[in-house]
Amino acid sequence: MVKFRFIIFALVTGFLSGCQSVSPPVAFGPTPSARQLEWHETEYYAFICLSSATYRDVEWGYGDMDPDEFQPVNFNPQQWVEVVKAAGMKGMVITAKHHDGFCLWPSKLTDYSVASSSWRNGKGDIVGDLAKEAKRAGLKFGVYLSPWDRHDLRYGSSEYIDYFRGQLTELLTWYGPIFEVWQDGANGGDGYYGGLCEQRKVDNKTYYGWDVTDSLVRELQPMACIFSDGGPDTRWCGNESGYVGDPNWAIMDISGAMPGNANGNSLQNGNPDGNRWVPAEVDVSIRPGWFYHASEDDKVKSLDHLMKIYYESVGRGANLILNAPPTKEGLIHPIDSARLVEFGQALKREFSKPLSKSGIKKVEATNERGGSSKFSARHVLDGKKDTYWATDDSVQQASMTMTLKKPERLYAIRLREPIQLGQRIESFKVEALDGSDEWQTVAEGTTIGPRRILRLPDREALALRVTIGSSRACPLLSEVQLFLPPKE
Repeated sequence: MVKFRFIIFALVTGFLSGCQSVSPPVAFGPTPSARQLEWHETEYYAFICLSSATYRDVEWGYGDMDPDEFQPVNFNPQQWVEVVKAAGMKGMVITAKHHDGFCLWPSKLTDYSVASSSWRNGKGDIVGDLAKEAKRAGLKFGVYLSPWDRHDLRYGSSEYIDYFRGQLTELLTWYGPIFEVWQDGANGGDGYYGGLCEQRKVDNKTYYGWDVTDSLVRELQPMACIFSDGGPDTRWCGNESGYVGDPNWAIMDISGAMPGNANGNSLQNGNPDGNRWVPAEVDVSIRPGWFYHASEDDKVKSLDHLMKIYYESVGRGANLILNAPPTKEGLIHPIDSARLVEFGQALKREFSKPLSKSGIKKVEATNERGGSSKFSARHVLDGKKDTYWATDDSVQQASMTMTLKKPERLYAIRLREPIQLGQRIESFKVEALDGSDEWQTVAEGTTIGPRRILRLPDREALALRVTIGSSRACPLLSEVQLFLPPKE
């Protein structure tokens, strides 16, 4: 009996030793920080654009509005939050100060703010009230602070930069955790500038001292991602139409890049040879404009249009920030709110029928790293981001096949790479096997990264095969999720 136990022990020990001898793949290229990993999980959130432009019926306020014109008499942050939640969003970003310079919080550094309006007897605070409601509802909260100020007399001088950083300090210390700080690329031009009404130009490469400002954000809100054309945490997608490029690399060269200057980078596609993880954010408004205009009430994007935007932003690995501009009265318009609720319901329905792990008979791969179960293709089904299918370092083309327990109708597929180890995959295709013996291509694409979501043709399949055609290093996949048609 002792001898038998020794043999079993030796076999088990040898097996475990063999598993442990297979080293995991090393990270390839730039990888995301902890704050970026958390940002990726947010996926889809709201932009809330309100400023003097709302009251002047323009897109950019000039900076000459009397503060008393600001009268959101029916302001209801709870309504905003309820709409955002119903739309399926996980956070919201408010234009605390747009180019007009008017502050939606009672800044102690200027008299051009809500504190100088008779609204709520000068005691109003749009940013503060919204931050409280967002926290109550479990939504993340972010702030937009325009670097350009068309109202302030000091704009263009070093004193203005001190003012700008002082305002940023207020926003980042008064209102709790901030998940994103938005730095717009628009800077310099005509403005009110304390009544001078003139043109002012600045050198955006040197004037703002972004390194110092970014360090301030890091000090005050370490988990806040900084958005701009040049990151450093997340980049503009290069358009305001609602899509990111294909391919979409979450990597770019940030050397010399900053708000308003991508320094030769392709914002739509990223740069696989870049030096920093800087994923794309797609910013788009539910209306043609960023601020509310009654003339656009009949131009709110359709549900089909919004769904197209979702697949071409979130579905290509970017985050989506969708603008819902409040009216002069301080409410999200009934047309907008109804469409957003409809969109939220449609998204919930779209992915309501994931094929469960129990519906899959087996998963096989043409290569599994070291032949180890630690890197088995089965890991694409376990719902964990830190486990994954991996191939040997020498293998950069491979396939994994999922055999289903019974024929299932196809609808959509979601793929993910374990991005904590970088972004690798350059091309892939998805094939289905029906009653015949021939595989049919049902989808193909370039990059995957944080996620790739694709609609599939309506057909039955007995098996599904994902083939990595090209990868910059041994390919890794942490998820392959098949969705069945939702109920009508």
